[in-house]
Amino acid sequence: MNSVTLRLEAEPLILAALREDITSEDVSTNAVVDEAALGEVRLIAKQDGVICGLDVFARTFELLDEGARCKFTVADGDDVSAGQDLGAVSAHVRTLLSGERVALNYLQRMSGIATYTRRMARLFEGTKTRLVDTRKTCPNMRVFEKEAVRVGGASNHRYNLSDGVMLKDNHIDAAGGIAPAVAAARAYAPFVRKVEVEVETLDMVREAVAAGADIIMLDNMDHDTMAEAIAIIDGAAEVEVSGNVDAQNAAALVDLGVDIVSSGALTHSAPILDLSLKHLTVTGREGQE
Repeated sequence: MNSVTLRLEAEPLILAALREDITSEDVSTNAVVDEAALGEVRLIAKQDGVICGLDVFARTFELLDEGARCKFTVADGDDVSAGQDLGAVSAHVRTLLSGERVALNYLQRMSGIATYTRRMARLFEGTKTRLVDTRKTCPNMRVFEKEAVRVGGASNHRYNLSDGVMLKDNHIDAAGGIAPAVAAARAYAPFVRKVEVEVETLDMVREAVAAGADIIMLDNMDHDTMAEAIAIIDGAAEVEVSGNVDAQNAAALVDLGVDIVSSGALTHSAPILDLSLKHLTVTGREGQE
């Protein structure tokens, strides 16, 4: 995650997460740890996977303690192994204990998505098909989850509703059909925006082609129907395949040769990567020579 995104988009969300976890104080830590105590704790991988979110992890501690320092032996996108030492965090001991859960929540979630994404992205290596995510993200986690998809080797679909025109079934129903929906979108949206239309039948495919859609999304079609739809489109629009695509069934889509495969599973079904902060040691006291 670049520094501008981290500061403008991610940092307010990290602060909100810290406030959720510490409404007034960390009573357990403050009861037993001297506020001047300094320490270090190690970051350990407990599973094999792809690490992602180290900058978010580090910023969590820095927001609690401007003197916090993280030194990592890996970088975002690296493969890690169970038992591997990934680095250390140095700060006030109270900071290490109070920030641990929030920092790990981000790192485990982002690393889990990156790991799952890489598994799926490898299926499309060497093809023209791009694997992309969706808006099926946890509320207030989108900036983190889409970054994890990118680090895992896939691409991002539109970021939010302001980012592009996608006419789904209910938009089409509300407009009275594909043709009027596309026409209205062309008239309203800036000319630099592509118009994507979601279709569920071959008749809808034909309507979308006739209406001049830029991207046609084949939603929840079986393999043979998708192949027929691609033949109907015949290069008139980019083709996206979507609908319950996950790591178990994505391989069956490779031979279609479509432009885009979108998968909500990248963000909504990826398990976390198990990571831990261990071996906390007290290294001194603030103000000591």
